[in-house]
Amino acid sequence: MNIKDVAERSGLPAKTIRYYEDIGLIRPLRSANGYRSFRESDLHKLAFLARARSLGFSIEDCRTLLALYEDRSRASSDVKAVAEAHLHKIAEKIAELRAMEATLSHLVQSCAGDGRPDCPILAGLGDGAKPQAGLAVAAECCS
Repeated sequence: MNIKDVAERSGLPAKTIRYYEDIGLIRPLRSANGYRSFRESDLHKLAFLARARSLGFSIEDCRTLLALYEDRSRASSDVKAVAEAHLHKIAEKIAELRAMEATLSHLVQSCAGDGRPDCPILAGLGDGAKPQAGLAVAAECCS
């Protein structure tokens, strides 16, 4: 398969496929004229990478997972460790997003949204506080 074919079948842009080749995640064959020639195994790796990336795994995690996938003597505990570490990062991001949501929600609710110039949203943003700390600022300026 050429890069256009493998891009269509994998759902990845050709630019991404070339990037994955540049960083050594895939190694398609090269014909005498230098064109890439993708095998079914390359397509399978690209689909694997696409799915892993869609789950938010980093490139280095993908490299590790792909190596584990290809290693028939692997221990499933090694795979699970990579997935658990990523799951932990996702949980941390969700917690951060929830804190951001709570802070912004409080700031929005604290703002009268009228013609007065004082604005707890701007006051909360101006103090440079992190999301959790922003709640205290909003409570002070809006009560």
